[in-house]
Amino acid sequence: MSNQYGEEHGLKQPFFLKGVKQGIPVAIGYVPIAIAFGLLAKSLDIPNVVTLLMSLIIFAGASQFIGVNLIIAGVAYWEILITTFILNLRHFFMTASLSQRIPSSTSKKNLALLSFGVTDETFSVASTQNERELHPYYVLGLNMIAFFSWNIGTWIGVFLAVGLPQSIQNSMGIALFSMFIGLLLPALRKSKVISTIVCLAILISSVLHWIVPYFIELSTGWCILITTVISSAMGVILFPEEGAYHE
Repeated sequence: MSNQYGEEHGLKQPFFLKGVKQGIPVAIGYVPIAIAFGLLAKSLDIPNVVTLLMSLIIFAGASQFIGVNLIIAGVAYWEILITTFILNLRHFFMTASLSQRIPSSTSKKNLALLSFGVTDETFSVASTQNERELHPYYVLGLNMIAFFSWNIGTWIGVFLAVGLPQSIQNSMGIALFSMFIGLLLPALRKSKVISTIVCLAILISSVLHWIVPYFIELSTGWCILITTVISSAMGVILFPEEGAYHE
């Protein structure tokens, strides 16, 4: 039995290490954003334990930033829940997409664990892999390094970064956007499918941002959700038999 376990462990380890390796750019990008979150929460007098638990249990950057601001504004808890729920609805689509590429033999418990760690950036990395099937340990490694870097950054922001110059603190806000662009560009160069869908998403998002507000006010969460649904649906219609991993 021990030999069998050793063989299975040896087979899984390369996938896990591959996920960790490919998640390093995400981890590097997460640290300054998490520091910025820790600094923001500290400046708003959010208790340290609450700030740290948000990164540990929620692990959703945009929701955490919005959440602490809503808490300070005195918004009712149920309104905070609804706001963050709408903002994160896109994760249902991301995890549903990835689940189609996870082996069917993966237990529901493990699928739940993997889904907890899925973010915009880890989804971007995983979904652009050439392999049709994604090993659960690959996704686990990718998610874990992102999770730990986010929590480490939060600790730094809460306890160590208060003395940083204000200019450096402010500059941390653009790190996430820079990282996401860096992750997306290689996939755009390799796949016409992804390039087309990204362009559609940009067009839809621009319409929702610049034109729709003249008729109806939409929250950021709804804009993201509508953009995701429409661009994904158009991708399925335009490319019914192809996927990014076939390119």
